[in-house]
Amino acid sequence: MKSLYLRIYATVVAVLLLFAFASGFVVEQHIDRERQRNESAANERLEAWGDLIQRSLPGADAAVETQAAALREWSQRLRFPLALDDADGQRIGASDSFTRRVEEGTIKPFPVKLDDGRTLWTFRPGQLRQGARRGGQEGRPPPPQPWPALPGSLPRGAGLVVVLVVLFIAIAAGAYPVVRRLTRRLEALKQGVEQFGAGRLSHRVEVSGSDEVAAVASSFNVAAQRVEALVQSHRSLLANASHELRSPLARMKMAVSMFEGASAEQRAKLKVEIDRNVAELDALVEEVLLASRLDVAHDPLLRDRVDLFALAAEEAARVDATVDAEEETVIAGDERLLRRALRNLLENARRYGGGEITVVLRPPAPDGVTTILVCDRGAGVPEAMRERIFEPFFRLPGHAEQAGGVGLGLSLVKQIAERHGGSVRCEPREGGGTCFRLTLPAG
Repeated sequence: MKSLYLRIYATVVAVLLLFAFASGFVVEQHIDRERQRNESAANERLEAWGDLIQRSLPGADAAVETQAAALREWSQRLRFPLALDDADGQRIGASDSFTRRVEEGTIKPFPVKLDDGRTLWTFRPGQLRQGARRGGQEGRPPPPQPWPALPGSLPRGAGLVVVLVVLFIAIAAGAYPVVRRLTRRLEALKQGVEQFGAGRLSHRVEVSGSDEVAAVASSFNVAAQRVEALVQSHRSLLANASHELRSPLARMKMAVSMFEGASAEQRAKLKVEIDRNVAELDALVEEVLLASRLDVAHDPLLRDRVDLFALAAEEAARVDATVDAEEETVIAGDERLLRRALRNLLENARRYGGGEITVVLRPPAPDGVTTILVCDRGAGVPEAMRERIFEPFFRLPGHAEQAGGVGLGLSLVKQIAERHGGSVRCEPREGGGTCFRLTLPAG
């Protein structure tokens, strides 16, 4: 069988069939034991009755009429059919209820041998119960029963087989739609995975219910959304990187073509231009690779002890920025990535901030979050673009390529902050300019 639902259904039916046979065998054995026990108890009661009646009846040497009268008297007292034969098998007497039941021929009497050779005839309680049902069908009132009936009406043989077969068919028919519904959802999940694998990255599967299948479908949708976002991010990254690579490559190509026929002074200028373009290409490639690694990295983040005050002082010295810190602050994180985030913020402030740059390091808050502010006195960022500047390759309108950078610096800062469980946002600075607020948990 190739279909999962057929295999599951066949397994359910096979287990059910085995259970039915096992249950039938156990029930049959139980019924036999109960019947034997009840028959043994009934025989013991009949023998006890026989002994009681023998002690109460006249002896075997008494007149036949006396014995018959005493037998009928005891039959009326016990309200039970009785008959008595002598030692030679000749009928001494019988109660009217006994004679009537013998004439009906529906049940047979049961003999009890007495010690003096006589035979007492009576009926088992179960036989009387069956006869009472038949008598009721004929309009006769059933005689009172002094004992509980034997379980003779329990299914045996063919009757038990019929009951088990009907039960098996009913449960098998009821199990099919349940199994089919489960596997139909699995088939829908399979089709969704196939469509996603065929390139429809926006396809999602339906999530219904709250069981394991629904959990798998929900997990698939989350993974599919993540994969789609990664693919789109990489496509955008590749497209923008390709576009950004053209400018320095074009300038390098032009500089190289002019190099041979240029004078010594011109060659020196062209060499500076070539070196600047090579450095720009190197920075672009490095930022693209780092962005790709941060986007798909699943390895656990390094958790070294990082002194943020020392880190801020070192990076601020590179761009002639001032550092304002009340105390040393140590957090757990990746020093290389945190250095890169702070450097990118400072480079961005140097490039667009108007020359006055300040790094403010605030001590950890009660919740353990440390805040780093990198502020400048530049033209500021319009409110509508304070979120977009963290998108890859986004640059504010009017910022020419000569200002440097390709629009990946702030995007890397956001990725690094989120990898550490923190965040970054752009805020206006009082008195003019911009502040970038980088928040990092203690780790």
